[in-house]
Amino acid sequence: MVFSSLEFMYLFMPPVLVGYLLLRHWGWENGIIWWLTIASLVFYAWWTPIYLPLLLGSVVINYGFHRILRQIRDKFILVAGICFNLALIAVFKYADFFIGNANLMSGADIPLLHLALPLAISFFTFQQISFLVDTYKGEISECDFPRYMLFVVFFPQLIAGPIVMQKETIPQFRLPVFRNKLVLNLAVGGTLFAIGLFKKIVLADGIAPYANGVFNLAETTGGVPFEAAWIGALAYTFQLYFDFSGYCDMALGLARMFGIRLPVNFNSPYKATSISDFWRRWHITLSHFLRDYLYIPLGGNRSGPWRRYGNLMITMLLGGLWHGASWTFVFWGGLHGAYLAINHGWSALSEKGYVPNVLPRSVGLFLSRALTLLAVVVAWVFFRAESFAGATNILHGMTGLSTVYEPKLWEGLVTGTAPIWAGLICLAAIVFLLPNSIEFTEKYNPILGLKKFAAQRRSEGFLPVRWQPNARWAAAVSILFGVALIQTYRLAEMTEFIYFNF
Repeated sequence: MVFSSLEFMYLFMPPVLVGYLLLRHWGWENGIIWWLTIASLVFYAWWTPIYLPLLLGSVVINYGFHRILRQIRDKFILVAGICFNLALIAVFKYADFFIGNANLMSGADIPLLHLALPLAISFFTFQQISFLVDTYKGEISECDFPRYMLFVVFFPQLIAGPIVMQKETIPQFRLPVFRNKLVLNLAVGGTLFAIGLFKKIVLADGIAPYANGVFNLAETTGGVPFEAAWIGALAYTFQLYFDFSGYCDMALGLARMFGIRLPVNFNSPYKATSISDFWRRWHITLSHFLRDYLYIPLGGNRSGPWRRYGNLMITMLLGGLWHGASWTFVFWGGLHGAYLAINHGWSALSEKGYVPNVLPRSVGLFLSRALTLLAVVVAWVFFRAESFAGATNILHGMTGLSTVYEPKLWEGLVTGTAPIWAGLICLAAIVFLLPNSIEFTEKYNPILGLKKFAAQRRSEGFLPVRWQPNARWAAAVSILFGVALIQTYRLAEMTEFIYFNF
C-alpha cells in the first residue's frame, strides 16, 4: 500500500482517522498510541506481510538494547546494538551484492540468496541506531515501549522517511498534542497531502515515461542522440524531484492530521547555490544522520583539510551504498563526495582572498545555481542508470559525442519533441518560481524547526503565494486533489515512490 493508492485513501485512512477521533474525544492517550501503532503495522503488512515479524523483532530487540544501555552505559553494548542493525541491512539488502562481487573477483560460484528487500529496512534500522546512540549519550531518560514502538513504525514516516530522531517525535505522543487544534490540523494536513498527491501522480508519473524511454534506450543500444539524452536526464531530474517532494508533502500532511509535526526533509534543493547547500535541502534528515553518526565520528573537519576531504568521501560513498546495492549508487555517492571536497576547497580559497569576486551578486548567484544544478543532473544519470554502460551512453549523448540516431525513440510517446520541452519548461517554472509546500503553508507551522527553515528562505525571493484556511483555497486544493484522483483511476498500475526501493 502506498500513500497514492486507492486502497490507502478509501480503505485505510478513513477508519484510522475515525478511530483516532473517537479515542481523542474520549481522552484516551494510550489508546491513541496503540491504535496508531496497530494501524501502522497493518499498513506495513499490507505490502509485505512476510516481513512484519522482522520489523517487530527489530523493534523488540532494539528496545531491549535501550533498556540495558540505560542501566549499564557500556560501549560494547552500544556496538553490539549497532552491529545487530547493520547485520540486518547487510543480510537482506547487500548479501547478493557482496556475494556477486566476491564471485567476480575470486572466480567462485557461491549461489546468491535472492532475498526480497524488506520494505523500509534502511529507514527503521537507521532510526533505531540513532535511538541507541542517544541512549548511550544519556539523552534519553525514559521511554516506555508503546511510545518507542510508535516512534519506529508510525506509518507516515515508516516507509521512506523522514528519518526522525527520538527527541523530535516521542515528546509529541501526548494527549495535549493529539487534542490540539483538530480542524486546523486536518486542514493543513489535508492540503499538504493533496499537493503531494498531485506532485506524485500528475507531475512525477506524468514525466516518467520520457525518462524511462531514454534510459531504457541507453541500456539496449550503443548510444543516445544529443536531444534525447538531455530530455531523458532532465525528465528524470524533475521526476525524482516531484516524486520525493510529493512523498515528503504527503508524509508531513498525514502526520499533521494526527497533530504530529515531522521535521522538514525537502527544501527546494534545485535552488541551491552550492553542493553543500544542496545537501542542506535534499533528503535533509538523511544528511543530518550521515553527518551526526558517520562524518563527525570519523573526525569531521577537526584534523585538517585533507582528512576532512577523506571523511567527506567516505561518508558520501557509504551514503551512495545506502541507496542501493549497486556500484552505480556508490559512484553517485563518490561524485557527490568529490563535489563537496571541491566546494569546501573553493570556499577555503575564497575566504583567504585567492579567488577574486568580480561578478555582480545577482550574476554570481545565477551562475552558482546553474553550475550546482548541472553537477546534480550529471550525478542523477548514474543514480538512475541500471549500468555504467547505460550512464555512459547518456553522458556521451549529453556532450554531443554520440553519433547515434534513433528515429523510433519517441514512438508511442509523442510526435516530435516540442511537447516534451514545453512540459519540462512548465516543471522548471513550478520548481523555480513557486514556493514549495512548506513555504506555502508556513503561517500554520507545518513542520518542526520552522524558524530555522524560515531564516534560510527569506533571502530567496519567491512569488508571494500563501495558503489560508478559507473556502477559496479549499476549492483550489480540492481541484488539485480531484485531478490527481482522476489520474489515479486512469493509471494502468500503481507506481511506487522512488525512495520506497531504498
